[in-house]
Amino acid sequence: MENKPPFQDVIDSYFQATQGWFDAFQKPTQSTIFKSQVEDWSQLAQSVASNPTSILEQQMTWWNQQINLFNDCILSTSESTAKETDPRFRDESWSENPMYSYIKESYKLVCKSVLDTIGNTQDIEPEAKERLEFFARQFLNAMSPSNFITTNPEIMKLTLESNGENLIKGLDQLQKDMSKSVDMLNIRMTDSEAFVVGENVAATEGKVVFKNHLFELIQYQATTEEVYKRPMMLVPPFVNKYYIMDLNQRKSFVKWLVDQGHTVFMISWVNPDASYRDTDFGHYVTDGIIPALDAIEAQTGEREVNGLGYCIGGTLLTAAMAYLAGKRRKQRIKSATLLTTILDFQQPGELGIFINDPMISAIESQNNHQGYMDGRQMAVSFSLLRENSLYWNYYITNYLKGEKPVAFDLLHWNSDNTNVPASCHNQMLRQFYLENKLSQPNGIEIDGIGIDLTKVKSPTFFLSAIEDHIALWKGTFKAQVC
Repeated sequence: MENKPPFQDVIDSYFQATQGWFDAFQKPTQSTIFKSQVEDWSQLAQSVASNPTSILEQQMTWWNQQINLFNDCILSTSESTAKETDPRFRDESWSENPMYSYIKESYKLVCKSVLDTIGNTQDIEPEAKERLEFFARQFLNAMSPSNFITTNPEIMKLTLESNGENLIKGLDQLQKDMSKSVDMLNIRMTDSEAFVVGENVAATEGKVVFKNHLFELIQYQATTEEVYKRPMMLVPPFVNKYYIMDLNQRKSFVKWLVDQGHTVFMISWVNPDASYRDTDFGHYVTDGIIPALDAIEAQTGEREVNGLGYCIGGTLLTAAMAYLAGKRRKQRIKSATLLTTILDFQQPGELGIFINDPMISAIESQNNHQGYMDGRQMAVSFSLLRENSLYWNYYITNYLKGEKPVAFDLLHWNSDNTNVPASCHNQMLRQFYLENKLSQPNGIEIDGIGIDLTKVKSPTFFLSAIEDHIALWKGTFKAQVC
């Protein structure tokens, strides 16, 4: 057996991943982002150059703050009593050690100075300012002293006490994550090996009663003696797995429903590969929702259902209701509950920085080449909307501390990525997000039928989440007036 040098597997994985990430920078999306950043920073530079007095005043203020900070942190003999609010710096050593206290506070001043400079600049396009603020924040948070061994006192102490064992364990976990990543490092949030679908997640008893090329339909029987006549159809998003509604017996909406006397049907969408490249949003209605309704009728004899959709699943459910109304058929979805569902896409939140024609054209080109949008890429993109809590936090825990991710069913679901067919992803980006056509009467068509959401007359309940960073409540709230 060939003896490999220590860490050879890690080194090999690193170079392989580096080559993959280098190739990713040649892709249309990365080159478009780079070009956009050059243009945006050029706008900022021109604006700053046109008002040198203002930038000079900001620089002098920053310099004076740094001098005062040095005096407070290095020369002062008393410890700071201010309570640290940033989770990255809550370890006591960040405040007890003057050097680390100075590093921390100096870093905060730099962040504030950069973001204030961008925010106070008036004569650049609002969209450019939003992009500058987002990518500047990404860079600044990536360069946080908490993310580096020598500038993080907690990691330095741990490394010395364990003789570097934490870093060895971290390298092993980094190697495993790199081997499963695409384009960007996909950091594990949870111990994925701790969960098995059907055993300790998605464990409510049910059976598949119908399937086609796009989905499986799972039926869950009511556990009560008396059963509601009208069954319940649950429509999860096709960008995630279905079991968000059935995590475990203590956190299962499905279990709660069957215990209340409901017969429940859950759609489980296929995880598409390149062969699904031509599947668009409308196919999820005509080949998904409609066949599911027929299958439910075949199982129960009931033609009508109460529907519940989560996220894009709610968008899909509403489109299906409008499709049935457009065909002048009797509405089979007699009520709808929409959880964090966007129907009007005017307020996409920070996702909006990617919603412009050059960026969408680049994504379309990449999707058309690959046949689908890789779920792993979407997962990292969503995590970077809350980068400190959903990305760098796990970077520190997994790689610098060398701790194994804890078992957490919700994060396991969040990390169980699903691809989206090229045509569907392209359509949603351009027609929904960029052009907001879904909210317009007959703005889109499904199988030749104009979709007019105002024709949906079934009772509908909307639920929005205040802290949702993907489907902002201000955007989902607008759905009720569509």
